[in-house]
Amino acid sequence: MKNKRFFLYFLGLVAIGIGINSCKKQSQSPIEQLFTGGYWELASVTATYYTGNSVDSTVNLNTDTICQKGQAFTFLTNNTCTYTNFDCITQTTQAASWSLTPNQLYLQANVVCKDTSAKGSSIPFAYAQIENLGQFSLVLNIGDIQPNYSLTQKRIIYQYGFIRQKSTTGN
Repeated sequence: MKNKRFFLYFLGLVAIGIGINSCKKQSQSPIEQLFTGGYWELASVTATYYTGNSVDSTVNLNTDTICQKGQAFTFLTNNTCTYTNFDCITQTTQAASWSLTPNQLYLQANVVCKDTSAKGSSIPFAYAQIENLGQFSLVLNIGDIQPNYSLTQKRIIYQYGFIRQKSTTGN
């Protein structure tokens, strides 16, 4: 009888332990983990020009022939990020914060990059639509990505394609 009570007591403790352990939250969602598993090297930039919802033209801004410098986006688990050599200008940005919108469809990164615009700098990924995210590829749309627009409005959407590279720093 004592062994039976001990066994039931032991099973109860195991069940409570499993219940408590299953309630622990992960520090990051699986989507956030995809961002932080290495660094993302820029592979392509495409500019698509629209009038309303009609495509006027698409221009491939081939980064490997225009720029010999590797451009990379790095996301860390502490929700900071950097961008290296944005717009083919030798630079590593100051660490900035990044997050995903609650629906996890948009990236918000306040990384300030030097660029060739009249202002001299921009925050290109302040609100970027995640078109594709996988183990080895990331595609972000920036520019005129708002869902509502006039059918006569001219707009440009830039598509940045990245390929995941293994991290050499152990991120």
